[in-house]
Amino acid sequence: MANHKSSIKRARQTIVRTERNRAAKSRLKTLRKNTLSAVAAGDKEGASKASAEFFSVVDKAAKRRIIHPNKAANLKSKAAKAIAGIA
Repeated sequence: MANHKSSIKRARQTIVRTERNRAAKSRLKTLRKNTLSAVAAGDKEGASKASAEFFSVVDKAAKRRIIHPNKAANLKSKAAKAIAGIA
């Protein structure tokens, strides 16, 4: 356990940031699942609405370095490709 005042504060900050990042990643995964389930159902309009929100959250997560920018690009690319594949 931390002994110095500054290290106690750093430990506290780490816990808060970890929780915030975990919540953001969870939201990201949920939106991705919603987008892909709309694609699987063949609902092009629903998939495009879900993807717009998903892309926004992915961009914000990459900007805040919750996920790597390249991972964000890969996630967006795969979702866009899946949506484009709906007949």
